[in-house]
Amino acid sequence: MTEHIALVTGGSRGIGAAVAEHLAAQGFDIAISYARNAARAEELAAKIRQMGRRVLTIQADGATIEGNRKGVAETVAHFGRLDVLVCNAGTYPHNTIDKTSIEDIEYTLNLNLRAIMVETHEAVQHMQKGGRIILMGSAFAGRAPFPGLSLYTATKAGLRGFAQGVARDIGPRGITINVIEPGPIDTEMNPADTEGAAALAGFVATGSYGVVEDIAHMAAFLASPAASYITGAAIAVDGGLLA
Repeated sequence: MTEHIALVTGGSRGIGAAVAEHLAAQGFDIAISYARNAARAEELAAKIRQMGRRVLTIQADGATIEGNRKGVAETVAHFGRLDVLVCNAGTYPHNTIDKTSIEDIEYTLNLNLRAIMVETHEAVQHMQKGGRIILMGSAFAGRAPFPGLSLYTATKAGLRGFAQGVARDIGPRGITINVIEPGPIDTEMNPADTEGAAALAGFVATGSYGVVEDIAHMAAFLASPAASYITGAAIAVDGGLLA
């Protein structure tokens, strides 16, 4: 049986870690890139090894071109191939545009948008028919329900257009690219038990936060052969935030 390899950027915690675990459960060997917390990355790697899968951890700064290229290059060098790229690393700036610094604008564009473009460029050099690219967007790409989201929503909306264009580029090769757009998901960075979380949940049709497994299940589906006829799509997993 041919082994299949998935690279999950920002994969050491939260949604990224859940995606990595679910893909491992589906039979993928896993590469995880992380920015700073090597201990968390190794903790996840140990869990994946216990599942009988091979795993590689890669320290890489996702806000730099060198870091974007490094994740793909080390994955291919170690495993010899790349079948699925999950672009999960990102930042969530929250400030009104008049109070946003130019440095924040540059950093967010680099990590949330340019990184995805560079990683996709690098990954498709190695992918064969059946390859999958999965971008982690946000339901805020389609709706900014309160102030302070302009920079974040701009980058996440950009993923929609990028995926549509790339779908045309790589479709003839049998490779797909799609965007998952989560609503509010209960993570360390966005806990569901804060006062602000209750207000955000009020925008959701279900009235509640989702869990990381909700996103991981969708990622595992999009990575599977069952999703071969889905490409260039932005798929909301948002409890009805966009309803």
